Amino acid sequence: MSAFLFFRFRILTPRRARAAAAACLLLAACTTSNESPVATPALVDDYGVSIGPATAAQRIISLNPTTTEILFALGAGERVIGRSRWDQWPVEARTVPEVGDAIRPSVERILAARPDLVLLYASGDNRAAAATLSAAGVAVVALRIDRLADFDRAVRTLGHVTGLEAAADAAVDSVERSLARVREAMRAVPRPRVFVHVWDNPLMAIGGGSYLSELIDIAGGRNVYAERPEPSPQVSFEDLVRREPQVILAGPAEAARLRTDARWADVRAVREGRVLAYDTMLVARPSMRLGEAARALALLLHPGTVLP
Repeated sequence: MSAFLFFRFRILTPRRARAAAAACLLLAACTTSNESPVATPALVDDYGVSIGPATAAQRIISLNPTTTEILFALGAGERVIGRSRWDQWPVEARTVPEVGDAIRPSVERILAARPDLVLLYASGDNRAAAATLSAAGVAVVALRIDRLADFDRAVRTLGHVTGLEAAADAAVDSVERSLARVREAMRAVPRPRVFVHVWDNPLMAIGGGSYLSELIDIAGGRNVYAERPEPSPQVSFEDLVRREPQVILAGPAEAARLRTDARWADVRAVREGRVLAYDTMLVARPSMRLGEAARALALLLHPGTVLP
């Protein structure tokens, strides 16, 4: 499993699975001249903490690959003074100093860099760090990006805290248009049943709570675990066999292993030679390249398709 893929799921897996690997809102109220003003809902992060008025943060530590990429896309890359070791995209982000891990980060190293804003992944493991940083007077925004709507909200939230609202609106519109083009192109295709492999011990799948399930739908497939509300539920092998996926999607190393694993020969997609490797650097986390990711999945599921 790639570093990006593991970061995407490591905080969602059971504790034993995490230990087995090295590491993986904006709501606007409107008024009209003939109506009474409507109060703007409070902007909160995914810990339920108020974010406060729009600012223009200048010294940002981003400990989440997605938020780091968004900041660079909005034109705030020069304000990023620290990142986690998983934040590798865009390539310019690699020149930003590392300040430790993204999960249970070193508060001491963060405070030593004197940030005016810290962006965390909103996991239970990071609550203590968020509380300590807030008590020290540092603004903290914790975001959890599971669904496509979460990505849009994260972009607009980062536009809010950097004073780059117009750039955030443009970025969201660009991603949504790119996804819409793929969705329209794949609207009438036959939809194979797809299993997206996450982890083997225990067996874990992509569920309907993940943006990846949404991308599969956009790309002309049907996630066999779309009815599960979790982003990455644990499933049984027997249940997977019963669901008869026609396609298995996995990272390159895992795809190669599944093709030759005798146990997996019970799965229809393996017997029929439909274990497909996807580009983990592109698909394995929500990013500004979501449209490109949907396009790549569409071409995997429907080779030979002509896409705009």
